[in-house]
Amino acid sequence: MNLKQRTEAFVHLGKIMHSLADGEFQSEVGLTQEEFDAYQELIQRAKHYNAWFVEENVRAQMRSLASMLDEETLSAWISNYSLESNAAKKVAIIMAGNIPMVGFHDLMCVLMSGHHALVKYSSEDDRLMPALLNLWGLAWPDMAKRISKAEGKMTGFDAVIATGSNNSARYFEQYFGDYPHIIRKNRTSIAVLTGNETKEDLLALGKDVFNYFGLGCRNVTKLFFPKDFDIQTIFEAWFSYQEIINHNKYANNYDYHKALWLMNQEQILDNGFLMLREEEDQLVSPVGSLYYQRYDSQEAMKTLLVDRADELQCVVGEGGIPFGQAQFPRIDDYADGVDTMTFLSKL
Repeated sequence: MNLKQRTEAFVHLGKIMHSLADGEFQSEVGLTQEEFDAYQELIQRAKHYNAWFVEENVRAQMRSLASMLDEETLSAWISNYSLESNAAKKVAIIMAGNIPMVGFHDLMCVLMSGHHALVKYSSEDDRLMPALLNLWGLAWPDMAKRISKAEGKMTGFDAVIATGSNNSARYFEQYFGDYPHIIRKNRTSIAVLTGNETKEDLLALGKDVFNYFGLGCRNVTKLFFPKDFDIQTIFEAWFSYQEIINHNKYANNYDYHKALWLMNQEQILDNGFLMLREEEDQLVSPVGSLYYQRYDSQEAMKTLLVDRADELQCVVGEGGIPFGQAQFPRIDDYADGVDTMTFLSKL
């Protein structure tokens, strides 16, 4: 398939994903009513296989990914790379499973760059994307032939893109070190406040904290604000997110860490569905909580950002991503700041 055909295939996939995410059957995308209904049932049942994958979050992720797949966005993106003459390689993709279909962008990059994908799905998310790709393959069988699912030990690949924890990254480095590779470790996101934020800004920031229950690397897990910042304004702005405590696994995490911190006589602020705890060193807070740290000056904050850049996926607020947009990355917002397409185009 040439680059134009690959682009057309992904534009079509975007239309399929919009239809499935919105729950609106559209015969023009090429699905039968039976195929559409079967995937709707899969979306609704996803939480039975992974309790974090509630229907609202699955649909939100599909919409976010589908928004990248219009012709104008794709064409502008790929125009930055030399892809047409690439010799096809087989690229192993080891996907994470912290939020729904989190490995989609890597798969898109591999296929758009003209390579073949050998996919190792996370056991936490091994249904939604395979079923979607099967539907896509009905209309684009040549694209489907470029995707294979890894069973057991991975062999026969030329390069690797692997996403995991710091512990698994050490294993990946040992196992895949002799291949061209991108290996991602733990990262998180933070928000930098100045004290001049409006109530609307803080309300939007709540999306960066609570979307996907805070499990994504683009979720804000720590706040930085000036010494005279009134924390109560945050609790007031986030009252509308209180329903999150009704999710069983979220509530279990919240209750566990609340009991632990109270037993250890830690100082916490609590509004009944989120705990705030002052923390100097750690960036990643447990589910159901949020760390915060006060800074002395803008210069001190800038120094901190430089010193800890390797631990951060994105920065929300002052000098960074607009509030509420952390979980809506652009098509060229590459994980860990590593340009996946440049890597693939040089294989």
